[in-house]
Amino acid sequence: MNRVVLVGRLVKDAELRYTPNGTAVASFTLAVNRPFANQQGEREADFINVVAWRKIAENVANHTTKGSLIAVDGRLQTRSYEKDGRRVYVTEVVADTVQFLARSGSQEGGKQQGNGKGAGQQKNTSTGAREAFSKPTEMEWGNDDPFGGEPVEFNDDLPF
Repeated sequence: MNRVVLVGRLVKDAELRYTPNGTAVASFTLAVNRPFANQQGEREADFINVVAWRKIAENVANHTTKGSLIAVDGRLQTRSYEKDGRRVYVTEVVADTVQFLARSGSQEGGKQQGNGKGAGQQKNTSTGAREAFSKPTEMEWGNDDPFGGEPVEFNDDLPF
C-alpha cells in the first residue's frame, strides 16, 4: 500500500506549468512539523516536495500562497533523470486530493479540492479552519441517543 497524508504550510507559492499537450502540473514544497522536539527543545520540520496534476494543480496555484495551510493525500513516487552526465533521483508525493485548510495570515479556510469528480466545497466559517473541521454541536447532530439516556447492561453470556 502506498499512501501519504500530510498537513503543512507551503514554503513558497506553487509553481504552475503546462505539459506540451496542455496538462496542468503544479510543484510545491510543504513544511510539515515533526511531532517531537529536538534536544534544544525546538520543533523541527520536514520539507516535502509535492506534485499535483490537472484541476488540482490549477486550484493549488490559484488559491494558495506561501504559508497556506493545506492537507495533501497522495502517494509516494520516485523517478530519475540525467543531468550533466549524472543520474539524479527524486522522491516526491503525487497528490490525489488537496484540502485548503487556511490561508497565510487569514482566518479563511475550509475549502476542499478533490480529484475533480464531484468534490465540493465545505462550509466556510468566519472563525476559520479549526471550527470548519470540528465536531458539530449536539444541536446540529440532533439528540439521537439510541438508548434514551439509560445505562446499557451487558449479559455475561456473550460469546467473546
